[in-house]
Amino acid sequence: MPVVTLPDGSSRAYENPITIAEVAADIGPGLAKAALAGMVDGSLVDTSFAIDRDSNLSIITAKDDAALELIRHDAAHVMAQAVQELFPGTQVTIGPAIEDGFYYDFARDEPFHPDDLKKIEDRMREIVGRDLPIQREVWDRDEAKQTFAGIGEDYKVQIIDDIIPLGDEVSVYRQGDWFDVCRGPHLPSTGKLPKAFKLMKLAGAYWRGDSNNPMLQRIYGTAWRDKKELKAYVQRLEEAEKRDHRKIGKALDLFHAQDEAPGMVFWHSRGWTIYLAVQDYIRAKLRDHGYREVHTPQVIDRSLWEKSGHWDKFRDDIFVTETEDRVYAIKPMNCPAHIQIYNHGLKSYRDLPLRLAEFGSCHRNEPSGTLHGLMRVRNFVQDDAHIFCTEEQILSEVLAFTDLLFEVYRDFGFDEVLVKLSTRPEKRVGSDKIWDKAERSLEDALNTRGLDWELQPGEGAFYGPKIEFSLRDCLGRVWQLGTIQLDFSMPERLGATYIAEDNSKRVPVMLHRAILGSIERFIGILIEHYAGALPLWLAPLQAVVMNITDRQAAFCKEVVKSLQDKDFRADSDLRNEKIGFKIREHTLQRTPYLLVVGDREMESRSVAVRTRSGEDLGSMPLDDLIARLESEVAQRK
Repeated sequence: MPVVTLPDGSSRAYENPITIAEVAADIGPGLAKAALAGMVDGSLVDTSFAIDRDSNLSIITAKDDAALELIRHDAAHVMAQAVQELFPGTQVTIGPAIEDGFYYDFARDEPFHPDDLKKIEDRMREIVGRDLPIQREVWDRDEAKQTFAGIGEDYKVQIIDDIIPLGDEVSVYRQGDWFDVCRGPHLPSTGKLPKAFKLMKLAGAYWRGDSNNPMLQRIYGTAWRDKKELKAYVQRLEEAEKRDHRKIGKALDLFHAQDEAPGMVFWHSRGWTIYLAVQDYIRAKLRDHGYREVHTPQVIDRSLWEKSGHWDKFRDDIFVTETEDRVYAIKPMNCPAHIQIYNHGLKSYRDLPLRLAEFGSCHRNEPSGTLHGLMRVRNFVQDDAHIFCTEEQILSEVLAFTDLLFEVYRDFGFDEVLVKLSTRPEKRVGSDKIWDKAERSLEDALNTRGLDWELQPGEGAFYGPKIEFSLRDCLGRVWQLGTIQLDFSMPERLGATYIAEDNSKRVPVMLHRAILGSIERFIGILIEHYAGALPLWLAPLQAVVMNITDRQAAFCKEVVKSLQDKDFRADSDLRNEKIGFKIREHTLQRTPYLLVVGDREMESRSVAVRTRSGEDLGSMPLDDLIARLESEVAQRK
């Protein structure tokens, strides 16, 4: 006799196993109609799922966040059915829900055309209108292979061979006459799928992500709980398009990329100024927090990468070069090189913690199809650091790093940070005792700081648990940036030791940590977050001084010199153009302060101050302007 405990603490006892749909109906007809799925003891299940033991149950409706993944998964299935109805002979392969939407990969001789998206979308709405029941069936593995082979679904046969062990049964979901291999769960019927979906674009995708496999056609879509959410999402996409860092980078003359160096950035003067401002800021923070900056070679013999384990694990991602019968790796990461510095000289427990930091230039052979402006590159610089410490120092070092990370994010204008703790995977090195201590240290650090965090069981690295930090930008997009990872493996593999207080030789714990991650990617995020209008302290040109006639040219140069003497990035615009034209042009260039000099300002040794937002601050003595700029830079507004 199962007892079902509901979120409000109330319980209901039943004589026989009972489905989620039946529990919803028992509670009331309104909930029965709204029920989309159930959360049983933390697992999302279909409304047809039968509860046969005492369980905690939440009925999932469209109001719940958990409904979004269901809606997107069902939208993918409805899209696949629509495609096969419209284009017979098309094979469906894999179609998951993803962040903000879904996709499905199709195998078809003829290419889809952008105009086909409207046809498919219209057929999807028709399928929703049919209100087809969605039912889970369990098939014999061999029967499933024969069935899919019989209808020409060769990829489904491969999927069954790859992921369903011999002797296991196959979960199949059917909606009307259409069916697909799927673990589920799904909505009760196609009619429960809100018509708040939209097909977004076509793309190519290799089967299983391997370039040696056939190229498939991928259709991306988005799906939401109602049309209001869909409209808001489309508007965010439109705004994101305006903020595309590649477009802004070109308009503001910040950087460019070209085919002769794919995935590598050509920084122009203004862009490099931003880069150096970010780097100098981080360098000062590291110095204040007890880090020692180092620099390691770009090219290192493959033997070191074999010892560290990177060669076997990441060989395809490593650029190599050869000379004098030796094979070298172009550095894909910094950690093995930092251990070489640590190993240079005997270390005592009194030397720990030792914090080594490097703006390490790394190269990784990313697939050409994934390269994207500053966001995904082959050459990037990390604000990388490794902390060598004892087990007893883990908690204090994680606390110090967390404080530093939040301080940095706030200074760059990001107040919302999402935190995830990833714990031990099945395949790992180190004893359970060490893992217990490491995970407890990370959890204690997060709780000590009163942070909200999400647990990711089994998502840690094989060498240790980790904390991931993501920030949310002005459009609500989440960017994973910072991380701190505990490593019990690499220091031992590469011979790192220290002399403990009892004179025994021990292996230090190695903390891999980064705040920005890739500086290139972080600058891309900054550009999009601020739409190119960077805060004063980061702006490549902080102030421009403009004359109205040639009579003020000499004083304009004097103003620029005064600003530059105070370390402000200032320049003059003495062109023979109307002042309105100059103001408009520098506003489009997102220059924070536009300083105008006419005869009256020259006589009073002042400047007329405007901001790029159009605010007129009136005439201001030069000393007052400098004080204002210094205050704004210091506060990092």
